[in-house]
Amino acid sequence: MLISIDTRGAKLYAGTGIGTYTHELLKNILKQDKKNQYLFFWPGEGYDQFQSHANIDVHLVGTKNKTFWTYDYIPHLVKKSSAQLFHIPQNGLGLPKEKFCRYVVTVHDLIPFILPETVGYSYRERFVEEMPSIVENADAIITVSEYSKKDIIEYFGIPENKVVVTHLAADEIYHPINHVEAKHFIKTSYGIDQEFILYLGGFSARKNVLGLIQAYAQSIKSLNNTYALVIVGAPKDSHGEIMSTIERLGLTDRVIFTGFAPYSHLPYFYNAASLFIYPSLYEGFGLPPLEAMACGCPTITSNITSIPEVVDDAAILINPYDVDELSQSIIQVLEDKKLSMDLIIKGLKRASQFSWENTAKNTLRVYESLQ
Repeated sequence: MLISIDTRGAKLYAGTGIGTYTHELLKNILKQDKKNQYLFFWPGEGYDQFQSHANIDVHLVGTKNKTFWTYDYIPHLVKKSSAQLFHIPQNGLGLPKEKFCRYVVTVHDLIPFILPETVGYSYRERFVEEMPSIVENADAIITVSEYSKKDIIEYFGIPENKVVVTHLAADEIYHPINHVEAKHFIKTSYGIDQEFILYLGGFSARKNVLGLIQAYAQSIKSLNNTYALVIVGAPKDSHGEIMSTIERLGLTDRVIFTGFAPYSHLPYFYNAASLFIYPSLYEGFGLPPLEAMACGCPTITSNITSIPEVVDDAAILINPYDVDELSQSIIQVLEDKKLSMDLIIKGLKRASQFSWENTAKNTLRVYESLQ
């Protein structure tokens, strides 16, 4: 079977959930499948990783004028290639309305429908306009959690057997590193030389960074030790409101923004932190809590949407809308060393139950079911 995949997300969205998913899916499919032939659409440089595979043909596309490549050029090439299957991993956007082979799409979540105010206007409009026809035209829909599967079925009234769950996993770079070594790296690279609570995962309103800062402000009054709050990532979206809240609460010297951090640095942050907090209001899967647990970092996260499905009992689950509850949980984990150690042990065990190898294996099963 000739399988065509729009692989652009692996490069264009590197560092995001969709980028990580696409990159890891490709890497692990290539490890497992020597039988099928593949046509990858790749943007510009960086395709050397595929050249050693005899069953891979890479077709280069541009990075500018994405509309042309997405809606015209790539569908034309898929049709011309006589591929039996076309997979779009980035929510199916750009799926042709004309049917010339089997279609597989990965729909990660329905956030533009459920929390439209947290999504950029142009993306939201495109997502909302295209998704009904994407869901209808796809022969199979892959999604990343049972929670997202439920949302997709309820919103579009499609048969349950059309939607297949393939859980995500923490990258293999996320593993325990000696705490002293990790702290030394963070001190040398970022000038952070103190115990800290960690957040990373973006600044969209649905990530609830404001709620985290408010809970942190409450908790520090009751903590025996001094902990900074380290926020990793290039600030955007609601950053102005975040900064004004920090100033109003008198936390200017306590909250540290690192700015952009290379992907390879993230395991050091997780390993150096005393606690990781991820109080998101909605996730289709939510990789950061799993990454933190894979590094042996005690984790507090939300008790809603897909997150409990991912972390199970290996993290403290809180109502992300309840600042008091989050504040009390911060105090509890940082002051109770036995609880902290229990979370580390449970987190490592839970994270080990997810693997990109299984994600790829289950995706290949979807492909094969459509032959």
